[in-house]
Formats: sequence, C-alpha cells, structure tokens
Amino acid sequence: MELIKRIKEAETEAKQIVEQAKAESAKLIEEAKQKEAQELEGAEEERKKAIETAVAQAEEVGKGEVEKLKTQGAEQRQETEAKARANMTSAVNKVMGQLGN
Repeated sequence: MELIKRIKEAETEAKQIVEQAKAESAKLIEEAKQKEAQELEGAEEERKKAIETAVAQAEEVGKGEVEKLKTQGAEQRQETEAKARANMTSAVNKVMGQLGN
C-alpha cells in the first residue's frame, strides 16, 4: 500500500513538474517574442531615420547641382549672345559695305 501511495505521489509530483515546465517555457517564449518585436521596431525606426537622412543629403546635393547647372547655363547663354552680337555686327557691316558699293 505504501508503495502505491508513493507511486501516486511521484506521478502527481511529476505532473506538477511537467506543468510548471510548460508554463515556464510558454513564458520564456512569450518574452522572446516580445523582445524580438521590440528589436524589430527599433531596427525599423533606425532604417526610417537612415532613409530620411539619405534623402535629405540627396536633396542638398541635388540643389547644389541645380544651382551649378543654372550658373553654367547662364554663362553659356551670355557667351552665345556675345558671339551672336559680334557676328551680327560683322554681318551688318558687310551688308552695309556691299550696299554702299
């Protein structure tokens, strides 16, 4: 009788140990999931900040290039206009010279 009683107590104790282990492992799994979710959220925030920084830098570089191209375009237009005026003056003088002859 005593042996049967001990076996039943051992079974009950074993069941409690198994249930406790299940509860602890479920808790650990949930904690790991929460930690992973927090890390993913942090990584996502860092990614967004990095993208925003890169976009801002690209915009600044783009603005600088646009200003440089505007300046170059204005210089080329002035040079072209000066050449055209010089050619026009020369052409007018030739025409006037030919009309005078």
